[in-house]
Amino acid sequence: MPDTQALVNDFLNKLKKRKIEGSQATARQTAELLRSVISQQRMPYTNQAGALIDAVKAVGEQLIAANPVELAVGNIVRRVLHIIREEDLSLTTAAIGGLNLSAVSDDENDDDRDGDSTLSAAAVAAAARSTLRPPSLQTLLEDTPVSAAVPQTSSSGGDSEGKSKSADKSSRSRKLKHDVIEAVNELIQDIVTCHEQIAEQAVEHIHQNEVILTLGSSRTVLEFLFAAKEKKRSFRVFVAEGAPRYQGHLLAKELVARGLQTTLITDSAVFAMISRVNMLCPLYPHNPEVLLNELRSPSELLDFGEFSDCMDFGSGSGSPLLHVVNPAFDYVPPKLVSLFITDTGGHNPSYMYRLIADYYSADDLVVQRRATAGN
Repeated sequence: MPDTQALVNDFLNKLKKRKIEGSQATARQTAELLRSVISQQRMPYTNQAGALIDAVKAVGEQLIAANPVELAVGNIVRRVLHIIREEDLSLTTAAIGGLNLSAVSDDENDDDRDGDSTLSAAAVAAAARSTLRPPSLQTLLEDTPVSAAVPQTSSSGGDSEGKSKSADKSSRSRKLKHDVIEAVNELIQDIVTCHEQIAEQAVEHIHQNEVILTLGSSRTVLEFLFAAKEKKRSFRVFVAEGAPRYQGHLLAKELVARGLQTTLITDSAVFAMISRVNMLCPLYPHNPEVLLNELRSPSELLDFGEFSDCMDFGSGSGSPLLHVVNPAFDYVPPKLVSLFITDTGGHNPSYMYRLIADYYSADDLVVQRRATAGN
């Protein structure tokens, strides 16, 4: 199996050089890399979830810094961290529930059972709050095998108890890693098929004789529009060409090949056509005040010879008289966004906070490793 750090370095280079394009491809490869990190992570005797979280955060910090503009990287890192926390809480709850069940005898009355049930719920809640905290000294001593904590005696009881406790810890460690990897596999499958889930909603959002404007090329948008046509919807698509890379040309060809009425326009013609448009589908809507736009290479607009001719060699400083600004994305003000269509359905902007709470943990909104004792 390839070395984890080698995989991380290779992926970092791809992100820095922009060799991975599209949120879906970036999200899938990020999830696959984090799955490898988790799979090869050595689990400590205690606080296994904390070890996995630290390992994912260590890699996640590097990935986010390599390409801060690609939001899919940070979102997948946070999603995997949330998965680890959920699976650890599930195992902890199950373990506490098993202990409470075994402590109740068959001849206890109903009142006693109700009291134990209340106590169990409180214990579960306490475990949920403390499951990811660093272990206390008492916990560490209790988790230490008896054979290491006390001198060896002739009795086999202590040795048997220590082996049993060690085996339980080892089993739980393997169970946690296994469950996390299985959940990440499900996440990867969701990423691969998310465009299908989104396309199924097309008929709910595209109505007869609508005019739709798109920018750039997106497989999700292509499948969404084609699904609406399959449901006998009649509509027209305006595709901005997206200079200088002209990704809109690719989308227009795909749409025509699938039998959709398509009009390819120059980027400057958007303002002339916008009054006829019912829906606007930008490639990546985001707030430039929060995250700067990605500025692509000037070579997409001017070759090196043309650019070098614009240098001010007469002043001796060699500073350019011509500056080339080549932003990759457009910006849509939040007030103009009326609906987010996701693989879980269409949601109003006011509902997005609930989705964020369901899929991410508040502790991971800022991906940063815990400071060590020496720092």
